[in-house]
Amino acid sequence: MADSNALITDPLLLECLQVAERTRALCHELLTLVETNTPTDSTPLPDHIFQEKARKQKQLNTLTAHLKSLHRTVILQAREAKEAVTEKRKEVDRLHLLLQNLYYEQRHLRGEVKACRDFPHQYTALPLIPESEFLEQHPEHGESTPHELMIARLHNEKAMREDLERQRKELLAKKQALIAENKRRKDDLANLDEQLQMFIESAKPIQATFQKQY
Repeated sequence: MADSNALITDPLLLECLQVAERTRALCHELLTLVETNTPTDSTPLPDHIFQEKARKQKQLNTLTAHLKSLHRTVILQAREAKEAVTEKRKEVDRLHLLLQNLYYEQRHLRGEVKACRDFPHQYTALPLIPESEFLEQHPEHGESTPHELMIARLHNEKAMREDLERQRKELLAKKQALIAENKRRKDDLANLDEQLQMFIESAKPIQATFQKQY
């Protein structure tokens, strides 16, 4: 009984055990009373023994009824506890499934993050000026985070390339203008040569006349 009480803490179960123990003890007392006072002949039991037996029998009936009531209450309580445990188990299973889904989603997101980090982004292949040189030219970015610093370097590279593209277009326009000017002058020289040749041809009769006179 002591070991059972050490393992069981529910008040209703403890009461049930205590009533069962009292019932068992009363049964032993009643059996002992009957066995030790059983007459060897047809002589009836003495009145005090008979009254004691009736009193103990009445107590036993009361304890048995109480024990049945406690047993019924314990059964109902156990059934309710079982239903509660079932509901809690369902909730635990649901939370466990949710946790597994979150774990799988976390693993998927980590895979996506790793894929993004390992992806050969185009900006990593750009010939940016060294970070130290950029910071020397733009000291205002000295306290920037690596992400902010990279964005600033990319913007700087974009601005430099746009400026170089503008200069390239200006030089190309100057080149085209010079080519056009050279072509115009070449055409002018060609026209001048043609006019000079025509002048020489037209002057030949005059030259012949002068040669005849002298």
